[in-house]
Amino acid sequence: MDFIIFFVAMGALIYGADFIIKESERIALHFKISHFVIGATLVAFGTSLPEMAASMMASANGKSDMAVANVVGSVIFNITLVLGIVFFIAKDMKPKRDLFALDSAWVIVPMILFFVMIQDGEIGRVDGMLYLLLMASYIFFLFSSSKEDLEGEIDEDLASEKFDWARTIGFLAIGFTLTIGGASFVVDSGTNIARVFGVSEWIIGIFLISLGTSLPELIVSIVAIKKGNAEMSIGNIIGSNVANFSMVLGGASLISPLSVNLADTQFDMITMLVASVTLLFILANKLYNKAGAIFLLIILALFVQNALI
Repeated sequence: MDFIIFFVAMGALIYGADFIIKESERIALHFKISHFVIGATLVAFGTSLPEMAASMMASANGKSDMAVANVVGSVIFNITLVLGIVFFIAKDMKPKRDLFALDSAWVIVPMILFFVMIQDGEIGRVDGMLYLLLMASYIFFLFSSSKEDLEGEIDEDLASEKFDWARTIGFLAIGFTLTIGGASFVVDSGTNIARVFGVSEWIIGIFLISLGTSLPELIVSIVAIKKGNAEMSIGNIIGSNVANFSMVLGGASLISPLSVNLADTQFDMITMLVASVTLLFILANKLYNKAGAIFLLIILALFVQNALI
């Protein structure tokens, strides 16, 4: 039964992602907003809902380690797995936006703030409010800096259709429900399957939960790249990681201050830092290809290997 649920849930993920991409394109076209900005805001926030729900629930239940680990693990998977796969399957990925010049700060600044905040072993409510302010600054920056011409991004079939808010909101709601609900069922059924094969609870927690909350980003990004929306796929990951730090950790710390055990999480923190710096290197050199993918997937392999030891 778990195998059936697993494959049905994966189908829901894929169909949900297709709804999200198509309706996001409608909004981008209607408001003359670039695909990158839509990916970094609407799509990114929607696909970050699983992380937000998991971390806030963990914070409310006094499980600080789980709340923080969920964010750290999701950031690692978003960069290494999601972008690794996207760059690997992309045939000719040439974003019009200068991602390094415009967006590199948003890859690294939220993480630097994170390392500064945890030096006292806690992410407190003041830290949380600073993170929420950072999120507001990011949104303002995106819309004020987005001057790209939409020529070349427009889907002619969508351009010929009349924009309907009710239809768009309805399909977006269906898309996010299928994607997030599908991710939840994939994690639950995958966990049961793993237990049947004798996989330890610790491995299940580290990989299936973190990977499960990153599944919406993965599927949405793959669908976006298959439809030729390179900027939306990259914007989704950069925006999701900003949201993970600011909205997810910020919101969770407002519910209850989050304690962080630096000694026990050292390797994970280093992996997150290395993955982020590698992403900066890729953006600076425009390695949106298999070469960039290999760098990221090697980091993922080392992360997985260390966890399995």
